[in-house]
Order: sequence, then C-alpha cells, then structure tokens
Amino acid sequence: MIWRATFAVLLSLGANACSDSANNSDRLVTSRDFPRAYRPVSSTGVNYVSTEQSRDDRREAETVMNLADLRQGMTVADIGAGEGYYTVRLSGRVGASGRVLAQDIDEGVVQRLGNRVERERLENVSIKLGREDDPRLPEDSFDRIFLIHMYHEVSEPYAFLWRLRPALRPNGRVIIVDVDRPTDRHGIDPRLLFCEFGQVGFRLVEFVRKPELAGYYAQFEVVGNRPQPEKIEPCSQPGDRNDDVAA
Repeated sequence: MIWRATFAVLLSLGANACSDSANNSDRLVTSRDFPRAYRPVSSTGVNYVSTEQSRDDRREAETVMNLADLRQGMTVADIGAGEGYYTVRLSGRVGASGRVLAQDIDEGVVQRLGNRVERERLENVSIKLGREDDPRLPEDSFDRIFLIHMYHEVSEPYAFLWRLRPALRPNGRVIIVDVDRPTDRHGIDPRLLFCEFGQVGFRLVEFVRKPELAGYYAQFEVVGNRPQPEKIEPCSQPGDRNDDVAA
C-alpha cells in the first residue's frame, strides 16, 4: 500500500512534549539551540542489515531507486554510506553525467569507503566526513538525499534535518528506508519519523512497505519556510501518555 498524504495532524505528537533546557551539557554545542530528541538512539556502526548479495537477491536497491525515480544525470547524496552498498549502485544509476556524494561520520568507515571507490573506479563519486548533527552538504546541490537504515542513529534529528534541508534543489526529495521498531533497536516508528521531519518543514509525499526493503520507504519534500530552531517542537514517542493522536 502507498500513502500519499500530508501529515499535519501528526505534528501534534510534539505539542505536549516537555522542554528540557535546564541541562544541555551532554549535547554537542552546535545542537543546543535545537530541542532535545525524546527518544533513545541506536548504536552506530553495528547495524548490518544483511549481506550485499542477499540485498541484491531481493532487489532492495533497485526497488528504492525506482521508487525515488532516480535517473541518469542526477546529483545525489548517500548519508551514512557505511561500506558503500548504496554508493556503488547509485553511482551506476546516475551514470557518468551524474554525481554521488557519499558521507559518513566514522573516519575509519570513510577511509574504507574511499578505498572501495578507488578500487572500483567510481569516478562520479566523492567522499565526505559528516558530523552527528550536520551532514555538511553544499546548498542547493542535490536532487535526492538518501538516508538508508541510518536515521534512527541520528542523535540530534532536528539540528541534522535543519542543516540538511538547504542542500536540496527545487523539487528535490529526501529518501528514508527504515524498519518499524523502536529507535534503540535499529528502527523508527513511522509516526515519529513523520513528526520529526514535519517539525523542520518537510512534507511526506510517499510511504510504502515492501518485502524487498525488509522495512518501509518514505519520501519527503520541502514545504514552507525553514523554522527558527527555537520554534521547533520536539516530538514525543508514539504510545507515550502525551501522545493524543488517534490510532
């Protein structure tokens, strides 16, 4: 089933979330202007979805790229690229006239990914080191930004998405693939995903569950103006006592 809908009603997930400005000493200095995320975060670097061969056997990357309407000549970013499963396949899809920026926050992973890019001679791929609260993407540069099985690891989602948003070109889209389970178990409830994106000025345009993905696919576009950090309301966990959205 595919859902194509706005999700303003889901923003009320954050309406009753309490503020926590008293103690931000455990947070990055660059994140403290943004609300704290009221959810646990999965450990980074241990989220091995499955082998590349098994993912290809179920046509995962092909399915995602088709849903994203990825075409030759596009410029895309692969955020949290890891060992490069999507980087390699995005490179082939956009072709010599397209560009892929592969980013990760782990220096060791970035080094190994760089070695793979050189070894496989992916001449349309560049590598960048990101930060936990900033993907460090150039403005007005990308037709598609992919966050595949990694968004649940983002510890500062509001700062991260706020800084990611200007990197999209007009009609650009952010693509999420994840699993519907708690954020400390390498997944995220779609309702929480919709709320966090909505608070930073994104609109859901497509949502689909498919066996090829072993999870779900969500696609977002920019809508309205980017909010000031202090105007962002943190989202509560679905199922919390303060969650007053009807099931």
